[in-house]
Amino acid sequence: QVQLVESGGGLVQPGGSLRLSCAASISIFSINTMGWYRQAPGKQRELVAAITSGGSTNYADSVKGRFTIARDSAKNTMYLQMSSLKPEDTAVYYCHADQYTLGPLTIPLDAWGQGTLVTVSS
Repeated sequence: QVQLVESGGGLVQPGGSLRLSCAASISIFSINTMGWYRQAPGKQRELVAAITSGGSTNYADSVKGRFTIARDSAKNTMYLQMSSLKPEDTAVYYCHADQYTLGPLTIPLDAWGQGTLVTVSS
């Protein structure tokens, strides 16, 4: 199974910036869709941003214009650049990978990282 490891979480002031990283144990070049999810205390897990192997992106309305998702195949790493952070962004952030395409074959992954905590507070 593929392993995903998040890093970069921590304490940041409102209005500040933070970059999260998700390192994969396999090449991410052919992973169909990778995404970032978050779960705040007392709330359901929600999709924050997603990116396909072709570079198409999708963002939750609450983070659009403030967050940017990217993939670096050379480093087998996905990133989430977070700017203009608000207290409402406080949550545990998780990375996810859905499927791996190898020629005509599709290999299911449905892999999750362990999560990294982001706390936005003054």
